Amino acid sequence: MSVKVLQNIREAIGNLNPDEIRRHTERPLRLFLYAHSENAYRQMEDFLAPRALSHARRAEVQRVIYRASENYYPSANHDLEIYFEDSPIGELNRANQVFAFRGDAPEQTVHAVLARRPDLAVPLALHVHPFREEVSRRMVKKVAKENAVFSLATALPDIVPFVSLPWAIGEFASDTAFLTANQIRMVFLLAAASDRDIGYREQSAEIGSIVLGALGWRALARELVGKIPLGGGLIPKAAIAYAGTRVVGLSLERFYRIGSAYTRQERRQAYVHALERGKTYAASVLDGLKLPGR
Repeated sequence: MSVKVLQNIREAIGNLNPDEIRRHTERPLRLFLYAHSENAYRQMEDFLAPRALSHARRAEVQRVIYRASENYYPSANHDLEIYFEDSPIGELNRANQVFAFRGDAPEQTVHAVLARRPDLAVPLALHVHPFREEVSRRMVKKVAKENAVFSLATALPDIVPFVSLPWAIGEFASDTAFLTANQIRMVFLLAAASDRDIGYREQSAEIGSIVLGALGWRALARELVGKIPLGGGLIPKAAIAYAGTRVVGLSLERFYRIGSAYTRQERRQAYVHALERGKTYAASVLDGLKLPGR
């Protein structure tokens, strides 16, 4: 990898601050539960603090969830209210705080909360175990899409000159630096969501692997853009950014969850699948731009 590319990557990484992620992750969290019976309360508590957890870990989760009394609505000093399915739902003016819990489909509560309160995603993943895998999955998907869009944006000014993107970076090494730094940011977020210590030293092995892999993605994407005429290389370029990011993220998510990352064969299979998804996503983004000739 050229010295210039490494310098760009180093500068981009220098803008990342794991302390900010740590402070956000460790913010206090308070969830109030509302139910009509002891059995209903236990159903919610057993989902949010599964009995399979160790006694110490379950006790930690129970410190952020509280039972609301039958005639008591929580004060403003809380994050979420979760009502058992046949309990009265709270006031409409707290729409982003109030969620229903279905005993036969408790995972729907996870999806509903993350859809309406993405700001709580990482703290919830840290403190409330059922949120962890879904938060990590969404995080990987989001960063993969960001990198795909950025790959399109940095190439468009050269291939389609009439498209004005003031935040696009003209030089390809800077493109690579952004994609690499964004993957490293993803590493910090995944580690935080998985209750791991985060920082450059703590994730040094993961960061080193990502930086070393940046050259391969860069060379392949650059070759595709250069060989396919009339901007056709845009979709493969963005798809590679998407797939590379997704495979890195999914492999790390599994490593943080069960202690085992993807094998070489699993990475290859995941990459083929992610590449197709990346092509579809990149094509949809370009279609949305309504470029001439498309």
